[in-house]
Amino acid sequence: MKGGLARAGAAVVQGGMDVTTLILGAGAAGLMCAGMAGPGTLVVDHARAPGEKIRISGGGRCNFTNLEVAPARFLSGNPHFAKSALARYTQWDFLDLVSQAGIAWHEKTLGQLFCDGKATQIVALLLRRMEAAGATLWLSTSLRDLAHRDGWFVARLEREGAVTEVRARHLVVATGGKSIPKMGATGLAYDLAQQFGHALVSPRPGLVPLTFPEGRFAGLAGLALPVRASCGATSFDEALLFTHRGLSGPAVLQISSYWQEGEDLRIDLIPGTDLAGALRAARSETGRRGLGTALQQHLPARLVAHLAEDLDLGGTLGDLSDRRIAALASDLGGWTLRPQGTEGWRTAEVTLGGVDTAGLDSRSMASRHVRGLHFIGEAVDVTGWLGGYNFQWAWSSGAAAARAIAEAARAA
Repeated sequence: MKGGLARAGAAVVQGGMDVTTLILGAGAAGLMCAGMAGPGTLVVDHARAPGEKIRISGGGRCNFTNLEVAPARFLSGNPHFAKSALARYTQWDFLDLVSQAGIAWHEKTLGQLFCDGKATQIVALLLRRMEAAGATLWLSTSLRDLAHRDGWFVARLEREGAVTEVRARHLVVATGGKSIPKMGATGLAYDLAQQFGHALVSPRPGLVPLTFPEGRFAGLAGLALPVRASCGATSFDEALLFTHRGLSGPAVLQISSYWQEGEDLRIDLIPGTDLAGALRAARSETGRRGLGTALQQHLPARLVAHLAEDLDLGGTLGDLSDRRIAALASDLGGWTLRPQGTEGWRTAEVTLGGVDTAGLDSRSMASRHVRGLHFIGEAVDVTGWLGGYNFQWAWSSGAAAARAIAEAARAA
């Protein structure tokens, strides 16, 4: 670093420093990239600690990847874009990294892998790799200004009351999306993308609870059951959770990424059950039993009482005609609801949309407009399903950019 200090406004301006790679963002993607990009890498983040989303994920145990990762389980304006990065750094590659580090893990449902211990083990692993690669980490550091001139990215960074000008041959934007603003999420990646001529796919909350008019499900709050949630041709078989504000649970979070305002959801409350057959059999054996009571063998009592407000659940099984049984099975297998909206960025786990992939190279995550510029992780218009997919995208896209940068540095 060059010597000399001067005043500029309220901050002290220090001399500049040159690095090979400047990574904005010390989250999952940025830390992954830093561990592979080669020497001369500087990672900066405005947060006081690195990898905060990793730390809080999976109930503090980090759902770090999924055994079933495949491109079809990611949403993007270009469904083929994620294929290259996912194929070149797979879930098995990251799992090997975790196992070699001695981090114990276990599989939950649907291929989801979690740490046996704390999620901070994953953060520590990434920091060790970054340090071993010779990268430097600056926290509590804000970007004051960024420009590109004469083949260099020139950033003015404020840290501990001083402003340092950093010049880098490569710039990696890994600042994420807008989800969970209390963790420090901002739209910085989108501002930088547009500054350098990139288009955006309008960002919106993903993996987010759905809201309904106040009080719609108040009497059911806290109740959970397995369902099939569908929107259009997409469906998920997982748990639904009723809340005071609406619907949540894995099935709803998953389908929320496919739902658009004004659309209906279909909820199969009895997935895998031949309700019509079961009611016909019960009618012949216990015809005097009340219909509502009989339905409690298949659905929670509170939900049956709630459904009775809209459906005719009076009478006994013996009163039911085959036509009414078929209609009831259809109603419960295709309960149609229209959400009012979502809970928004506050509780959204991820961001849908982002930097348009049309402006990026899928192999290197490099900009097609500005040489040396890369966008990775959640900032890009690639969003995975719930269950470790978005962390895998962070690992894969971070590795793709890092390899390209290291290759370019060796060739220079």
